[in-house]
Amino acid sequence: MLKTAILALLACLPMEPAMAIDLAPLWNFDNPQLSEQRLRAALATAAGDDALILQTQIARSYGLRGDFATARQVLADIEPATRSAGAEARVRYALELGRTYASATHPPGSQTPQARAQARAAFQSALDQARQAGLDGLAIDAIHMFAFVDTEPADQLAWGRAALAIAESSAQPAAQRWQASIRNNIGYALHQLTRYDEAMVEFKRALAIRESEDDAGATRVARWMVAWTLRALGRTDEALAIQLRLERENQAAGQPDPYVFEELALLYRAMGDQALADRYAAKGMPAR
Repeated sequence: MLKTAILALLACLPMEPAMAIDLAPLWNFDNPQLSEQRLRAALATAAGDDALILQTQIARSYGLRGDFATARQVLADIEPATRSAGAEARVRYALELGRTYASATHPPGSQTPQARAQARAAFQSALDQARQAGLDGLAIDAIHMFAFVDTEPADQLAWGRAALAIAESSAQPAAQRWQASIRNNIGYALHQLTRYDEAMVEFKRALAIRESEDDAGATRVARWMVAWTLRALGRTDEALAIQLRLERENQAAGQPDPYVFEELALLYRAMGDQALADRYAAKGMPAR
C-alpha cells in the first residue's frame, strides 16, 4: 500500500508557480525565538497570503520549542482565511498543522495512533495541494514529514527515495535545495537497515553537496555521518581521523559536539585505548 501511494505521488507536476514571501532570511532554525521576532516584524507590514504564510511560520516557531498547543491556536486563528487563500498559504497551513502532531521535536510518548493519524491527514492534504499547484519544494517537505509517521526504516527509505525523485527531476531551486537533506535521510535509513555500503554512498553525496554550500555547521554534520558509517564498516582509522578533525573544527567554532565525543570514545575503546575512551566519555554525551 505504501509503495502504491508513493508511486502515485510521483506523477508529473505542473510548471513552476510563483512563490510568495521569501522566508529564508527570517528563519534561524537554531533559534526559534529569534525567528519568531523576525516573522512578527515582517507580519506588521504584510497583507493577504503573505500575512497568512508568516503566521504559519510563527506557529512553526512554537512547535520547534515544543509548545504545540500555542502553535495549534495560531493556526486555528487563521484557518478560516486559508480556505480562500492561494495554494502556498494553504499548503503551509496544512504542513504546520501536521507538524504539531508529529515532528522531530515530539517526545516519543506523544506519538499515539490518534496523533499519527492527525499528522498523516494533514501531511497528505499538504502533499496533494502542493502537487496540484506545482510547489515541488513544499511537496518534498510534506513527503519528508511522513517519515515521522511511518517510522520503520524501510518506510523511511521509501519516502526518502520518493522525495529524491522529485528533487532530481524538478527545475525549481526550492526543490533542488532539499537534495543534501534527503540523501542524509536516505543514508540514515540504510544505516538503520545495516546496509552500510549503500548508506556511505548517500552520505558522501550529501557531504559533497554540503561542501559546495556556505554552511559550515551542516557540512560538519554531513562529515560526521560519513565517519559514523566508517566505524560501522570497521574502518576505524579513517573514522578516527574525521572525528578528530571535527573535534578541532567544533572547538574553533566554539561549538563542542557531544556526539563527536561519543564517537571518539567508541573508537578509542574499539582500538583498545581505554584511557582516551574514558576521557571522551567523560566529556558528556546527549541523553538517550
